[in-house]
Amino acid sequence: MMHEHGKSDGPVVPAKPSNKTEQLAAERVEGRGPVKGNPLRQSTRRTQGWASVTQALQRIRQIAKTDRKVRFTSLMHHIYNPATLREAYISLKRDAAPGVDGQTWQQYGQDLEANLQDLSARLKRGAYRAKPARRAYIPKPDGQQRPLGVTALEDKIVQRATTEVLNAIYEADFLGFSYGFRPGRSQHNALDALYVGLLTRKVNWVLDADIRGFFDAINHEWLMKFVEHRIADPRVGRLIRKWLKAGVLEDGVRTQSATGTVQGGSISPLLANIYLHYVFDLWVQQWRKTQATGDVIVVRYADDFIVGFQHRAEAEKFLTALRERFAKFGLELHPDKTRLIEFGPWAALNRRKRGLGKPETFDFLGFTHIGAKKRDGKNFTVLRQTMPKRLKAKLAEVKVELRRRMHKSIPEVGKWLGTVVAGHFRYYGVPMNGPALGRFRFWVNWLWHRALARRSQRGRITWERMARLIARYIPPVRIHHPYPLYRLGVITQGKSRMR
Repeated sequence: MMHEHGKSDGPVVPAKPSNKTEQLAAERVEGRGPVKGNPLRQSTRRTQGWASVTQALQRIRQIAKTDRKVRFTSLMHHIYNPATLREAYISLKRDAAPGVDGQTWQQYGQDLEANLQDLSARLKRGAYRAKPARRAYIPKPDGQQRPLGVTALEDKIVQRATTEVLNAIYEADFLGFSYGFRPGRSQHNALDALYVGLLTRKVNWVLDADIRGFFDAINHEWLMKFVEHRIADPRVGRLIRKWLKAGVLEDGVRTQSATGTVQGGSISPLLANIYLHYVFDLWVQQWRKTQATGDVIVVRYADDFIVGFQHRAEAEKFLTALRERFAKFGLELHPDKTRLIEFGPWAALNRRKRGLGKPETFDFLGFTHIGAKKRDGKNFTVLRQTMPKRLKAKLAEVKVELRRRMHKSIPEVGKWLGTVVAGHFRYYGVPMNGPALGRFRFWVNWLWHRALARRSQRGRITWERMARLIARYIPPVRIHHPYPLYRLGVITQGKSRMR
């Protein structure tokens, strides 16, 4: 079936993508698509087909866990299985913008079974061709534009199916401190792990690192070498190369590169994780075991990572070694965004003795992390507050959208604003961040009042009326997340997720 040296004893078990809890965090299932024919028959066929795929992927997952060196020689039939493709289609966002093919989710679903059978046949005989991604831009919190690639619909389907199959293998390999775009892991899992590490380990120095243009710097040849450590099916390798070489279409001009993966594709987060697993994760794990004498904690979410050290000398030694390691694989730490800062229980006292100011802070996943004292004034804690530039950027978005919705009805705008504020609270509602949540709610209410005043013939709306609208539509400040020491302790039952 599959061996370390790539020799095959025959076909691998029929494939099946993992269950819903293992879908990529970036794209959750958003509903069922319309299909022709008898609904009950369609549902039954889908359930039975997906069950067989699930069983097959479970066997792959078990083999991957049992033997970390085994190479899988026969995986492609799991990908072109119509049941796998169907689940991949259903899991896509229904309202996503179309790629260069102009095809929407709804259009493809009008004749879903025929389309999937045709796609399956093309994948099976090697006739599938990847289309270039359509270039689009979204604003970044710092005011710059982030380039994204809008993938064609069939490419999304095949990439999602491939990701589902490969996740069954790589979830057995990826290390505990890697959190980005992995099944069952979220940004708040990474934030919790970092918080607990800072409070329970001897951390006095923090490396706040930023990889310059990571997704554009991934070297294709190195990436394929890393993939081939586990994947010996040449058809899967060719499939990944097709996406890497498809390039980007912008203003009618197609651009191809020997480096980089297109941000926005379903397969890109997995490929990025594979690259950093070999370039960073395994290396830092070995460095910690062989080079460090003090405590070292690591938390990585995609290309954003924090490393904490007990000793400054080891932190500086690590940073030098990391730069050399990255250079070997075409990566570079951003010189202006990579900092080694003093942080922890003794940072304030030590800096005061040296005649320096307050300890520096660092940002991670939308939160500014600040060293502070608990209410007793003795014990150290970490305050996590909404990054000011994130709060400012979100309010700017609300302002623009309120202007666009100026002539919509008050109930319609109120319900929309309520969902915006509730979503903000769900992410940023961590313990001790209440004041920042309150500020966000206040300014949203102020912006809404100003928008209503502008559309009023009299040019004003009383705050008495405004208070009634706010009470009706805008949710109150709410802390959604428990203290990390409690939540992570329950989840891990004492086992570290930073190792």
